[in-house]
Amino acid sequence: MTVELESGTRIRALEMRELECFLVLAEELHFGRTAERLYLSQSRVSQLLRSLEGRIGARLVDRTSRRVTLTPLGARFLTGLRPAYGTLADVVDEARAAARCVTGHLRLGFLGSASHRMTAALGLFHERHPQVATSVVEIPMADPFGPVRRAEVDAAVVMLPVCEPALALGPRFEKQPWRLALAAGHPLVRRGRLDAEDLAAVPLIASAPPAPDYWRDRHAPRRTPSGRTIPRGPLVATLQEGLASAAAGLGGMLLCRPTAEIHVRADLAFVPVTGLPPNELVLVRGKESDTALLRALTAAVADTGCETHTAPDMCP
Repeated sequence: MTVELESGTRIRALEMRELECFLVLAEELHFGRTAERLYLSQSRVSQLLRSLEGRIGARLVDRTSRRVTLTPLGARFLTGLRPAYGTLADVVDEARAAARCVTGHLRLGFLGSASHRMTAALGLFHERHPQVATSVVEIPMADPFGPVRRAEVDAAVVMLPVCEPALALGPRFEKQPWRLALAAGHPLVRRGRLDAEDLAAVPLIASAPPAPDYWRDRHAPRRTPSGRTIPRGPLVATLQEGLASAAAGLGGMLLCRPTAEIHVRADLAFVPVTGLPPNELVLVRGKESDTALLRALTAAVADTGCETHTAPDMCP
């Protein structure tokens, strides 16, 4: 471990091992016993001491064939170092203890299905905190924010936009293009790729209430970018209800690409759609919920490569 010390305009590094070696040597005043306590060779102890003295620019220890003593500078250095080193060691120990104390039961909600990035984040989270038990709960499309507000889950991965005063946004996931789920025999499937204007030709399956209107209209828009009306298809409570409705030919359902890839089936086709703002997932929690467990989860999500920008999405 290296400690960076600023002195004027210069930065000098002090190795913790050198400081520890000096402190033990100041207690033992014997290179052999110091080496034994630190599980080092005597030559390594000498090397560490020389390195520390070189950084300071003066001798700290006088050594003869019979005895080891501190120089006057070494004694003054010891007086200042001992409490500072103890404080630093306490800080490190406290941080390690806090990390080990991330325990409990994490209830994590998913809207539809977990993405590969989210499962990777969960894997990293459990690698860091194996003592935490995790439950994965499916969030209904008809109520994407309710389970978090009611504390039925600790956090959830939902689609933007999120314009809920009671919720705090965490890391965002990468933007994803849209796919339109259609019955395999639907005429639009033959085109292979659709523009947002083509949505005027098919009823869009949408989330049922109590999902807020601003959120429902983002994922099943009522008009094309040019203003053409898009027919409204069935209202569904869950992703599986929506897929079943699409497979039955009752309309099309907009999904992000990863969700479409996970739900490939013979009676459905997933056609790329251009001309719409990309789909984006975000981790949300209650604004009053700030626990070590949630901070650890947020860190794991961010460390798997998710965007760390947490500003709210544009809301109507």
